[in-house]
Amino acid sequence: MILGELIKRLIGVERPVTNLFPVKYMPPSLKDLLAKVERGEAQTNPPVPTPAKFRGKITYEREKCIGCRQCLRVCPSKAIKFKEEEEKIEIYVSRCTFCSLCNDICPVNCLHMDEEDFLLSDGEKFSEKLTVKD
Repeated sequence: MILGELIKRLIGVERPVTNLFPVKYMPPSLKDLLAKVERGEAQTNPPVPTPAKFRGKITYEREKCIGCRQCLRVCPSKAIKFKEEEEKIEIYVSRCTFCSLCNDICPVNCLHMDEEDFLLSDGEKFSEKLTVKD
């Protein structure tokens, strides 16, 4: 199966699904390339569109949450922590496997997968950027 996919990509039957480098050939200077793009002398490749039902970063609608803890029970990576004092949850995106089980089981639909926010890199494992609280 993988060999078939590889052959299709190599001979050009199917297009690659990854983003191409912004230009066909590596320029000698990236600054010069960006200046040419601004002046309209060069063009860049457009980004690959996000597919439908893409599983990006989890969004949490705190006010809708009823504190039922169903999401904690189904999370295979233990990325969700229940905060007893607030009766709300906290999600550690660095642990999340983006399986969407928590979204599927939530009775009030307060959890969603964001189709646009998916660039989730950070130097710290538990940074504020990788923790969903609100």
